[in-house]
Amino acid sequence: MNYMLDSCAFIWYIETSDRLPEEIRELIDTEEHMYVSIATFWEIAIKQSTGKLDLEITMSELEAKCAENKIAILPLELPYFERIKKLPLIHRDPFDRVIIATAIEEKLTLITNDGKIAQYEEVKTLWQTTKED
Repeated sequence: MNYMLDSCAFIWYIETSDRLPEEIRELIDTEEHMYVSIATFWEIAIKQSTGKLDLEITMSELEAKCAENKIAILPLELPYFERIKKLPLIHRDPFDRVIIATAIEEKLTLITNDGKIAQYEEVKTLWQTTKED
């Protein structure tokens, strides 16, 4: 199966946070086809610059972590933005909407703890619970 990490899952994986369940960490470690959106890097950079994310890592270091953990970085593609226009407004976060659209268009199962994302009928998710907003 092919998987994509949402931003929280990616950050918690990189930080080796115990907020990421062990079975999800093991899946990420062993799965051959694991992806993350470049939008996640954009979100991290914005949150670092506004002080909303205390993560001491550069974009180059994040890219290297992806390479060492065999996580492919997906670029933004125009079909994702067409898909965003069709998505119901369940989630208003623009980064999550890009990630949802990417997962749908690329037929990827999204690894997320965001229960709102699971409300989208077109996206397959793994490990969703509820997210503190």
